[in-house]
Amino acid sequence: MAMTPEAKVKKKVTAHLKTLGAYYFYPVTGGYGKSGVPDIIGCYKGLFFGIECKAGKNKPTPLQQKNLNDIKLNGGIALVINETNIDDVLTEIGGRVINPDQLEINFEELVHGI
Repeated sequence: MAMTPEAKVKKKVTAHLKTLGAYYFYPVTGGYGKSGVPDIIGCYKGLFFGIECKAGKNKPTPLQQKNLNDIKLNGGIALVINETNIDDVLTEIGGRVINPDQLEINFEELVHGI
């Protein structure tokens, strides 16, 4: 079965999170869960984050946007990620903790497998 465009974004996002060594999970919202929760929730070196994954020009629903705003208001990182800004996962989450000079080296390692 072919992967949906959004599933491809999620796969790349989780690959970046694994590279960082972040804790993350996919919340289950059906039935008992809270609606509008970001696709991926996690924590990296004390920073809470929520990532909404979208494909193409799709935007978060108003409820998803409210949840992302609530995360930001509480000091967390809230990202909307699509095919064009996947590396924001590294810069917005990893870059808050990692020295920016080291981050460039990490990009080279990721891109070229050094």
